[in-house]
Amino acid sequence: MKNLIGAALLGQSGGPTSVINASAAGVFLEALKQENITEVYGAVHGIKGILNEDFYDIKQEDIEELKLLKNTPSSAIGSVRYKLKDPKVDDSEYQRLLEVFKKYNIRYFFYNGGNDSMDTCNKISKFFKKSGFDCNVIGVPKTIDNDLNGTDHSPGYASAAKYVATTLMELYHDATVYDTPMVTIVEIMGRNAGWLTASAALAQLKGQGPDLIYLPEIPFDFDDFFVQVQRLIAEKNKVIVAVSEGIKTKEGKYIPELFQELKRDAFGHAQLGGTAQVLAEEIQKRTKAKVRAIEFSLLQRSSAHLASKVDVEEAFKSGQKAVRAAINGTTDKMIGFKRISSHPYKIKYVLLPLKLAANHEQKVPIEWILPDGKGMTQEYIDYALPLIQGESKAPLVDGLPHFAKLKKIRVQKK
Repeated sequence: MKNLIGAALLGQSGGPTSVINASAAGVFLEALKQENITEVYGAVHGIKGILNEDFYDIKQEDIEELKLLKNTPSSAIGSVRYKLKDPKVDDSEYQRLLEVFKKYNIRYFFYNGGNDSMDTCNKISKFFKKSGFDCNVIGVPKTIDNDLNGTDHSPGYASAAKYVATTLMELYHDATVYDTPMVTIVEIMGRNAGWLTASAALAQLKGQGPDLIYLPEIPFDFDDFFVQVQRLIAEKNKVIVAVSEGIKTKEGKYIPELFQELKRDAFGHAQLGGTAQVLAEEIQKRTKAKVRAIEFSLLQRSSAHLASKVDVEEAFKSGQKAVRAAINGTTDKMIGFKRISSHPYKIKYVLLPLKLAANHEQKVPIEWILPDGKGMTQEYIDYALPLIQGESKAPLVDGLPHFAKLKKIRVQKK
């Protein structure tokens, strides 16, 4: 649908990353240049903001502040975890979205998120088309989990991977300094896909990483784990373990789930955390070593000071290309990456069907995972290493990062 004239709207959804705002900057700055786009809005807390008619007027922001978004972590206009009902069962929310889009003449919609967000984007696109409302809908990918189907990798992953690898290298020097037995267990995000935990292998590459790495793609065996830990204590007195928060037993139980009932979010996903602590407590019962449990938690997804330049630039360009694709008449697609080569690193931006990414998780290939928690193969290293290259940081003021401070002026309800 070319030559649509109307407003553009961006929403952010799901877990933040250190580069999701780089994508927002790409969308906003490009949209402001387009003659066919009459207004540029930011949905306050994603899909909820649209349902509530709650938007920021991006035209009233300073261009220099919008540029600073490129190196500002988290979701500048607010994120959300909200699952729309199945339109086949209850289309009332979709009718409300259609009402709002018509009222504000929104003809370009961009949704910045992961699997669930692409599903939301896909459903909205299909409903609008069925309703005869012309609106070009484009998904802008992001997730530190790197599990979006169809694309080589996702914006947000590389910077989080760089944080994980770097921090593990730093921890290595602290956790091996004393002459007493010590076990350090580090918990890394990743529910069903272990891409982020796999990045611990980049620290191993430098000889300053964990001894054992456990991903959710391989069933976790308690007995084997303790055998491996005790062997390493006997051999070297020090053990560092990297575990995904989502590791499960062969029966399909998350580790914390063995000891307590887990809460679930709006999408039915278990709210994880505590895996390292549970394993640390069990090791403490069986050994005389000092045991520490460390959870990277929000730090791994918000640490813009360690952002990969490759990641920042790709996230920004994803936003730009989403707007250009929409202006050229594309709809119901997601921006994706197709790798041309790793040496030298080169990608091509492609348009993927939203349904390809919606609710489909792309997991780490089993053949890339070494047995017995030993780490990752060279194939993974060749895949990940090009993604973490370079630095891209916010400018410093008084020695501290100067992040974007948006005015966040609300659009008056019509």
